[in-house]
Amino acid sequence: MMDGILAVWKPAGWTSHDVVAKVRRILKIKRIGHTGTLDPQVTGVLPLCIGRATRVVEYVQERPKSYEAVLQLGIATDTEDMTGTILEDQPGISVSEADIHKAMAAFVGEIDQVPPMFSAVRVDGKRLYELARDGQVVERKSRRVTIHDLKLISSDLNQPYPTLRFSVVCSKGTYIRTLCVDIGKALGVPASMKELIRTMSGGLTQEDCLTLEQIEELQRNGELEERLIPADEPLDYMPSGEVGEITAKNALQGKRILFRYIKSAQPPEEIDALMRLYAEDGTFLGLFEPERETGTMKPVKVFTPL
Repeated sequence: MMDGILAVWKPAGWTSHDVVAKVRRILKIKRIGHTGTLDPQVTGVLPLCIGRATRVVEYVQERPKSYEAVLQLGIATDTEDMTGTILEDQPGISVSEADIHKAMAAFVGEIDQVPPMFSAVRVDGKRLYELARDGQVVERKSRRVTIHDLKLISSDLNQPYPTLRFSVVCSKGTYIRTLCVDIGKALGVPASMKELIRTMSGGLTQEDCLTLEQIEELQRNGELEERLIPADEPLDYMPSGEVGEITAKNALQGKRILFRYIKSAQPPEEIDALMRLYAEDGTFLGLFEPERETGTMKPVKVFTPL
């Protein structure tokens, strides 16, 4: 049974579900989950968790993601990207790079975003895109997201509809389409997203990725398993600890582990989140959370060896 994370470079025209279905057919494994939906026209990094690694999907998703996008000035659509129906068409936009840098700087840090109507957010049990397809526009609550970094890569301002290429590192749940629209509003002009590439997800980049064609070939040659990334690798943002042989056996049996049996750079009693626990030989035992009242680490996800 395969077990680990497979970083896929998603092609344009495929939904994230399409990619999962394709890899399931190639590997003949049902237990596969992705770590964040990409729109069909978007390309880029799509980590797939296979086998027991599906148990860490929610934690891989917690990591920041990075994108490279092209913003189109002068056009606004109902989907906030160039696939939608045009709502505003304003050629002859004139902005300076100084204006652009100033506008972008205002979005770095914590910001509020209103999810677009064409999104998978649920309102009263229905997906927003389902309501949008029926011609409905409903009130959406804003969400707090974080833009860790936002940089202008290049711009083409000497055309009727100027374009800006930028990179962004952001928290999960950030809509880059909406960011494009909001940057346009800050510049006082209609805007939409023209292109988008996800350049990092779960700490994985294009260098870690395989195309669907490469996955098929490697599987055919029996070489794919060695390209899988260990389930704990994208969790390196969590503190880690090491335990001895007897304690490791107890951990794999789902027992609580006393703080005093754990060797770690950060004392277990000071940790207020999940901890990765390892045996002395480097075997990943699972994720544990502190219980200060008992002075123990409680098992949350145990990874019993195959």
